[in-house]
Amino acid sequence: MSGKRYSPEEIISKLREAEVFFAEGVKVGEVIRRLGVNKITYYRWRQEYGGMKVEQAKV
Repeated sequence: MSGKRYSPEEIISKLREAEVFFAEGVKVGEVIRRLGVNKITYYRWRQEYGGMKVEQAKV
């Protein structure tokens, strides 16, 4: 079963959403459920795109 492929812009947007959830005190399991991604996927995105801005991802 293959999942949806997200563009770098979409990934950065989802990581920003996750930051907001964490600031509200939401736990990791709930955050990834709200984002609709796998835990492994979330951590991989965070490693690859964490701290990036959308403009940097387009380069």
